[in-house]
Amino acid sequence: MRSDFQSMPTPCDGEELELTILMPCLNEARTVQACISAARGFLASHGVKGEVLVADNGSTDGSDRLAAAAGARVIRVDRRGYGAALMAGVHAARGRCIIMGDADESYDFSTLAAFVARLRSGAELVMGNRFKGGIEPGAMPALHRHLGNPVLSFIGRRFFRIAIGDFHCGLRGFSRESILRLSLATEGMEFASEMVAKAALAGLRIEEVPTVLRPDGRGRPPHLRTWRDGWRHLRFLLLFCPRWLFLYPGVALFLVGAMGFLALQSKSVVVASIGLDIHSLLYMAGAVIVGLQLVQLAVLTKWIGVMAGVVPKPRWLERVERFGSIEMGLLVGAALLVAGCGWSVSLVDAWSSSGFGNLDPRSVMRHAIPAVTLVVLGTQTAAGALFAGAVALTWRSSPSHSKA
Repeated sequence: MRSDFQSMPTPCDGEELELTILMPCLNEARTVQACISAARGFLASHGVKGEVLVADNGSTDGSDRLAAAAGARVIRVDRRGYGAALMAGVHAARGRCIIMGDADESYDFSTLAAFVARLRSGAELVMGNRFKGGIEPGAMPALHRHLGNPVLSFIGRRFFRIAIGDFHCGLRGFSRESILRLSLATEGMEFASEMVAKAALAGLRIEEVPTVLRPDGRGRPPHLRTWRDGWRHLRFLLLFCPRWLFLYPGVALFLVGAMGFLALQSKSVVVASIGLDIHSLLYMAGAVIVGLQLVQLAVLTKWIGVMAGVVPKPRWLERVERFGSIEMGLLVGAALLVAGCGWSVSLVDAWSSSGFGNLDPRSVMRHAIPAVTLVVLGTQTAAGALFAGAVALTWRSSPSHSKA
């Protein structure tokens, strides 16, 4: 196995260092030296020109001194957070390729050959998969193993269309240049999800290797907080995928509302012995309004992400841009607004003809509700177009983009 590993091509060799083994560290005095020793042993035994870099995130137990004594290069990161420590390490790394892993002995740094082999063969992000490699007894809480990680990984696969079985494995390798291009920004545990999501959206070559997870040796509770950090991962996945956060719910609401609206606009409807009338019509109008608003937010969110360079431009957005100018949005919004106002004026005129007397609520509301709906839809369409124009103007006027 070792001879196969050494015979592979080494595109990283052109750099001063091929590999940086990066460990974030916060009060890991009991384990950091063993991790560094294993990592240095791997570099020496496999002839890899590299370094061990520890990004200390404010340790108070002497972890930084112990790491330096064990032969690691140590940088101190004042900004707290798992993601903050790792990104500082990525910027400080001297290797073209980086393998990151926690300094708590949960991963064996002497067995990184598969990661390096995948990086040498052209992979830009190599994920460990603990579910394929094996989880030793006591290494992962049952809640994380059977619910948290599988559910979040399933959501990540669905949202970003990649076949990664373990979104949150802490042992992963990557091309330093490729990851720096992603402009990773989160500072907490959700950094793990951000790296995979942005890599997928940027079209990086992502692979995975089986990884064994061992019980950590710190003898204290981990930094991870189950519900808080689980929510932060889920929140990031939702915010970074407007299709699932806005577009799909918006389209569903709009279609349901529009069909119900058309069915109830002229008469009541009985469904399974339940009579639906103007009260249901009002809720259908609400579904249409909210649905269109969500679709509009999906388009704007994706468009802003494209402008920021965070995600590549999808084909559907190119088509929308050809027909979706600010002026077009204003014209559509104005047309809907005029139609709604005109309908409302006709209702007032009819009321005036009857001497402003009592009206039949069922008859009037079947016209008043769609009239108001058109007014709201027109207003939000025009406002959305103006908002997009303001964002574009602000973006192009910013110092970092004025030269573009």
